[in-house]
Amino acid sequence: MRHIGSAVRVIIGVMNLRALSPASIKAPFARYSHGIAISAGQRLVFTSGQLGIRGDGIIPADCEAQADLCFANVAAILAEDGMTPADIVRINAYVTDRAHMQGYMRSRDRQFPGTPPASTLLIVSGFTRPEFVVEIEAIAAAPD
Repeated sequence: MRHIGSAVRVIIGVMNLRALSPASIKAPFARYSHGIAISAGQRLVFTSGQLGIRGDGIIPADCEAQADLCFANVAAILAEDGMTPADIVRINAYVTDRAHMQGYMRSRDRQFPGTPPASTLLIVSGFTRPEFVVEIEAIAAAPD
């Protein structure tokens, strides 16, 4: 990684990402980037929110296992366009209780060993079925 001003430039394949963390604002509270800049000429994929449900309809009881499935579902969607989770530049996640935050964050942190994407986590009152405790949506970018 090479520091450029307050941004960190990371080369992933031929995609050029810059993690944006201005020194004038507090560092992120967890493993995420305040902002991600992508270079021109990238194609984008936006996923719908994914729930922690397996293809056979099984829903794990705990948040971390559900988050792992959410990320696996996002990865499958990205693969349809030749992308991988390494191409994710932003995630929005929703949990139904503060108690689920740590399980979600453990799952998220495993997904992004390098520069983490920009990220927002919200606590919501619920989803379409009460057994769901987390939902994750993503934006990914890759060279055209």
